Amino acid sequence: MENITRVLVVDNNENVTTKIKEQFSSHAVIKVVNTIENGEVALDYILNNQNEFDIIVMDLILPEVDGITILQKMKEENIKKKIIVITSYKKEYTINMTNNYGVSYYMLKPFSMLALETRILELSNRELVKTIELNDKDREVHVAISKLLHQLGIPSHIKGYTYIRESVFLFYKNSDAYSGITKEIYPEVALRFSTTASRVERAIRHAIEVSWNRGDYELMEEIFGNSVAFDRAKPTNSEFIATIADRLRFDRKLLHI
Repeated sequence: MENITRVLVVDNNENVTTKIKEQFSSHAVIKVVNTIENGEVALDYILNNQNEFDIIVMDLILPEVDGITILQKMKEENIKKKIIVITSYKKEYTINMTNNYGVSYYMLKPFSMLALETRILELSNRELVKTIELNDKDREVHVAISKLLHQLGIPSHIKGYTYIRESVFLFYKNSDAYSGITKEIYPEVALRFSTTASRVERAIRHAIEVSWNRGDYELMEEIFGNSVAFDRAKPTNSEFIATIADRLRFDRKLLHI
């Protein structure tokens, strides 16, 4: 986990916390470690779990204990964490007050997920991962892919998980890209995650091997067919990506999504 930037989200708006969690659910370097909707609970967590997070993304308007009080208490206890304030409260006096407590960024709601990602990566001294900002429907597809990959036994902390997820999404959006998975999808994924196509290919192959050793046998047989039941022979990267995308397309068609 040493290469991961761990983010604590404090906001009493469940829609906001859910959206942030989904946006970074399989991000290459950003991990949401906890979301808290109550200011008093958040303050207790911050005071007692300082080693569990690197950055705090926090609203100022919270039940029980407000954000300013949390910032004051952190200063008193000499808790030095990078902080991004997200709020609809835009009084100049309040903005100036947060600056006194070491707030790095003040973002007014509504804000884009891409803007939040950029700020988090800037604070963690990382390059911007070149992903597109997702609309609601595409975000639902990403979540569905994530659930399926978890069921197949691919852990989210390995790089291959992220690369497969992005590759399946790209193939799902363009089913004619099968012949171009190596020449088109790998380079696109590599561009988005600041790596190389060959590393993407190797990481995906490793993730498939992990899946074959620990995944749901019945689900793999259902998705990949009799070859799995016969000798558990692993599909190629392209077969795996295309089959997962086809399964997702079929499931969503049944649900009329």
